[in-house]
Amino acid sequence: MDTILGPLYIAVSWIIVQFHSFYSLIFDKNSGAAWGLSIVSLVVLIRICLIPLFVKQIKSTRNMQALQPKMKAIQERYKSDKQRQSEEMMKLYKETGTNPLSSCLPILAQSPFFISLYQVLSHIAQNKTVGVIDQPLLESAQKAHIFGAPLAAKFMDSAEKIQSLGASVVDVRVVTIIMIVLMSASQFYTQRQLMTKNVDLTVKTPFMQQQKMLMYVFPIMFAVFGINFPVGVLVYWLTTNVWTMGQQMFVIRRNPTPGSKAFEERQERLRAAGKLVEDPAAVEAKQAAEEARQNRQQPKRQSKSQRQTGGAAPAGGAQNRTRAGSASGGTGAGQGAAKKQSLEKKDAQDGKEKGGASGSRTTKSGQRKGQQRPKHPSKK
Repeated sequence: MDTILGPLYIAVSWIIVQFHSFYSLIFDKNSGAAWGLSIVSLVVLIRICLIPLFVKQIKSTRNMQALQPKMKAIQERYKSDKQRQSEEMMKLYKETGTNPLSSCLPILAQSPFFISLYQVLSHIAQNKTVGVIDQPLLESAQKAHIFGAPLAAKFMDSAEKIQSLGASVVDVRVVTIIMIVLMSASQFYTQRQLMTKNVDLTVKTPFMQQQKMLMYVFPIMFAVFGINFPVGVLVYWLTTNVWTMGQQMFVIRRNPTPGSKAFEERQERLRAAGKLVEDPAAVEAKQAAEEARQNRQQPKRQSKSQRQTGGAAPAGGAQNRTRAGSASGGTGAGQGAAKKQSLEKKDAQDGKEKGGASGSRTTKSGQRKGQQRPKHPSKK
């Protein structure tokens, strides 16, 4: 490993030493600020160099999201023939110019520098010169502490080793735990921001499930591996996570994925600023749909008795009847009783009249029936 990455050890140590020389003009050369800011500056320099790869990663990720429905169709079509399935996948990648590994390029390109920094700090912890870091710089780096924790100390180091670096076990473990938590939280927020704001939610694909799984897997991985990282490496990884989070926020705001929540928010901002020119037909259709939605009325809920009687009486009539009843009071009740009696008398008289009429008709009919017409003299 040292033989293969030897040139990178020299490059990483040389960059750190150059930044340390600059920050030594401001801070004490043996302070954690000078050495810590040198590591942070190393991260910033590496990430600036990786911006073209980051842009390529964004394009590749979007292409992969757009290809998910076609990829799923190929998988369903050639479910029993894995070789044909792979051939069709490669053909699809070639036709669309998509490289599945492009989304991993920034991480892959960063890995050698990460390993080199890890080895440089490990050499410092073991009191060994590495790259361009000679003995005076080695002693200066060993004296550098960040909030009481040496740059070369780890969470799992023994008390004797930590004491040899001029620190206490409590300081080292408290600082490393805080940095591991911040590192995991920043990674989780970065992945969650990508899932909630920059993904087209109208298309449900396996890619979304994969990203959702990584949102929980990556923070756990950082938490597990972080206890074996030196403090300087934790500074490096926390810095690169914060950089990634800020860079992603900028990209999501300025160039979101079409169909995502961030894209709709950007369209609203442009529309409010008058910078978005929309199709008049689309605007008219949108307004018509909004008016139809506002004019649409929900049916009123009816009680069981109203449903059985076929509907409720109008509210105005019920109110008028209620008001009339309340206005009539006690006197109205007496008038109502008198009116009721008069109606009953009238009904009785009508019944008698009807009975008399029917009796008279019966009598007349009986009389007509009882009378016999005289026979004709010729029939006697």
